[in-house]
Amino acid sequence: MENLKYSNIVLVNLIIASIIPLLIWGPFFPDLIVSISALFFLYYTKKNNDFYYFNNKPFIIFLSFCIISTLISLQAENIYLSVKSSLFYFRIGLFSCFIWYLIDKDKSILTYFYYALILSFSALVIGGYFEYFIGDLRLRNSSLFGDEQIMGSYLSRLFPLLFGLFLVKEKKKFEIYFIGFLFILVDVLIYISGERSAFFYLNLSTIFIIILIKEYQRFRLITFIIALIGIALISLNSPQLSDRMFQDPFKNMGLLKSSTTVKVSTQDSFKNMGLLKSSTTVKVSTQDFVKNFSVHNLIQTWLNDEEPTIYIFTPHHDSHIRTAYNMFKDKPIIGHGPKMFREICKNKKYAIGIMPCSTHPHNFYVQLLAETGIVGFLFLFSAMSYVVYASLRQFKSIIFRQKRFLTDYQVCLLAGILISIWPFSPNGNFFNNWLMIVYSLPVGFYLQSIYSKKVETINGI
Repeated sequence: MENLKYSNIVLVNLIIASIIPLLIWGPFFPDLIVSISALFFLYYTKKNNDFYYFNNKPFIIFLSFCIISTLISLQAENIYLSVKSSLFYFRIGLFSCFIWYLIDKDKSILTYFYYALILSFSALVIGGYFEYFIGDLRLRNSSLFGDEQIMGSYLSRLFPLLFGLFLVKEKKKFEIYFIGFLFILVDVLIYISGERSAFFYLNLSTIFIIILIKEYQRFRLITFIIALIGIALISLNSPQLSDRMFQDPFKNMGLLKSSTTVKVSTQDSFKNMGLLKSSTTVKVSTQDFVKNFSVHNLIQTWLNDEEPTIYIFTPHHDSHIRTAYNMFKDKPIIGHGPKMFREICKNKKYAIGIMPCSTHPHNFYVQLLAETGIVGFLFLFSAMSYVVYASLRQFKSIIFRQKRFLTDYQVCLLAGILISIWPFSPNGNFFNNWLMIVYSLPVGFYLQSIYSKKVETINGI
């Protein structure tokens, strides 16, 4: 492929890296950049008759998924709504390949992304802590996102990419201290955002990275421990936030019974019995884990459409997922069409639980089963299978002291992909523009790191 002029490359790099801060203000401009970039890259590759960046298994599998999803949309109840979400979905894959191409042409784009992440994270940290200490006391902290309570999601999903770029950058001592301090602040901020999924993703990616990397392993471990100490102190001073982050998930799942508060006065029988001397509040705790919990009983409840006592995530999430499961049983091969859950869930034939309807069932795997059937589900399953395979290869190489299967940089990128497709937690709409742009970023960097034509590795940016 012919080289772009240097001045043009610099401009393109700046525009692409600007997606990082623009994601804070919504999906419109990032999606516009992604769409234009995808069209430009498609035109450029066709003009130069160089399809190298498309000739790889991940892109071919993704493109197959896009084509199949579009064909499935044509049989949906609401063809326009379904086709609108699937027809141009391929732009996400093209954008990832475009990032790969830009890194190959000029590695300075890594510098642009690195500082874009630093500036964006720093701005959110300032805004988030200002809101926490000065603003209204709320259980959810959104910083610059305003009413969109997705700050924790943004930070947790992009954190592995920032750490990966930090690892390959030539650093001065003061910069290492600054990044360490920023990591601690970001870790704590994700917690006080009140976003349970984001906090889980942070912990998952951090543990994954600490186990599988070699350099800066102790650095990340120390910053994470300091952050956990800070989180513990905040939890002691904010019991409501602590309950939301730790107790409420178990209560919502039915694994932990709610506590009961009983208010009694000096006129109550408690005083007459000599147990109380003055007006007080007695907290009668029944916070015991539900006994006799059985996976077998849970499965039987699902199969028999009975009212559950144990829920998946929350009663609302459980209702969405069980409704989606009923949709899947009706059309297990090709599903009902992308974005059709919001329409089909109203049908009494599938609806079950206290709140069966939503825009999506809040789990990628369940959503794809309901909307694209096993055919679409296999795409996401294959991606997760690769992540598990690569992780086990890396772990094996560490245990047996062999040459590492992945570089530390690749481990961080793989961590970003892992939390994007993790199956055992609530997440958003698989066809949501904002989410898909965030997910596509580490994929582009990872593809470049394993498929690059250049023999040299990324060593200093």
